[in-house]
Amino acid sequence: MGNILAIVGRPNVGKSTLFNRLVGMRQAIVDEVSGVTRDRHYGKSDWNGKEFSVIDTGGYATNSEDIFENEIRKQVHLAIDEADVIIFMVDVTTGITDFDDTVADILRREKKKVFLVANKVDNSNRIFDSNEFYKLGLGDPYCVSSISGSGTGDLLDDVVKYFSGNTEDENAETENIPRIAVVGKPNVGKSSLTNALLDEERNIVTPIAGTTRDSIETRYNKFNFDFFLIDTAGLRKKNKVTEDLEFYSVMRSVRAIENSDVCILMMDAAQGVESQDMSIYNLIIKNKKGCVIVVNKWDLVEKETNTMRDYKKKILERIAPFTDVPIIFISVINKLRIYDVLQTAMKVAENRKRKVVTRQLNDVMLPIIEETPPPAIKGKYVKIKYITQLASPTPTFAFFCNLPQYIKESYKRFLENRLREKFEFTGCPIQLFFRKK
Repeated sequence: MGNILAIVGRPNVGKSTLFNRLVGMRQAIVDEVSGVTRDRHYGKSDWNGKEFSVIDTGGYATNSEDIFENEIRKQVHLAIDEADVIIFMVDVTTGITDFDDTVADILRREKKKVFLVANKVDNSNRIFDSNEFYKLGLGDPYCVSSISGSGTGDLLDDVVKYFSGNTEDENAETENIPRIAVVGKPNVGKSSLTNALLDEERNIVTPIAGTTRDSIETRYNKFNFDFFLIDTAGLRKKNKVTEDLEFYSVMRSVRAIENSDVCILMMDAAQGVESQDMSIYNLIIKNKKGCVIVVNKWDLVEKETNTMRDYKKKILERIAPFTDVPIIFISVINKLRIYDVLQTAMKVAENRKRKVVTRQLNDVMLPIIEETPPPAIKGKYVKIKYITQLASPTPTFAFFCNLPQYIKESYKRFLENRLREKFEFTGCPIQLFFRKK
């Protein structure tokens, strides 16, 4: 399905540096304080025309030895569960540590493809030192220096051989059947919703956060609907306070989000919008998937006249600037508005596939642009002459104009909002490109 690469290893071996190099975002500054940037554990990369996602499993390391070992194990298991290919990074300056042995031991038993990468190899003596890593029993070590980038090209050449080409083609036979994923933080009622829809206790629902282990895909055809319902992996059982629950549950959603067309993001009415909800929401938008926000356990909230309206407003404030997202208040237990969720998700799936004829696009949009042209910059007037929708899996539009570089973010948003108004792309992220004619 997806192409997911995970990087595992002890802290300070250079995982984040390699991650930043792959994802190419220099803004993901490796902070002095561990875990400052929330989103920097996940990114998109491509090499030789193959796109893939990268997960840096370095959650939040802790100081005491035993917790620390636990944490490393968790990272390794997360990688084994979620990734297609694993990079196991070791440090040539320290040689093999007990932790490296432990990790190698877990990885050797798994069927996943593992690349052993010796980092900080920046002179010929160190290449010689890297031979020690043969002892780990994971094949030839790749010698790299993630700071200077030497050796990373050869590594990636071999890594991408294990990835499929374009992920869009693979689902060709079930191409027109939307894939809908139910995502959200642990314990918001994802499995209960899935069960209510499927009318069966297929996922065991227990009140412990995160009892669903794997994401399960079910073909759903009732009530004139036909789609795949993906119930996402919950977490393993909660482990006291030592684990960063947020990090793991967000990373667990990666595969489900990537493999879906529309995500139903579930929130808990009693808890309001939490940063974890936002991290998952951002992943959905980053992946350009359709989104429906579903607020569960609405039966537990004390109602006044405008409770729903105010709640909605709060959510929209948090998810701005992209606010064209349906929000539905439900109670799975009372079976309240459950089918609305399906209808809305299917509608969003349709919107995401919508293709607007070029002629119609120009007939509608050009007069709007004429009425409100892009503001002139340094006396230069931007003229948009022609618009077309590009052939891509998600709504993408190209605007041809004389000075694409002068179009400001605010004007892009204006155009996007007009497109949404006129052609109904509710729930779908849209991309706009400005090109020279």
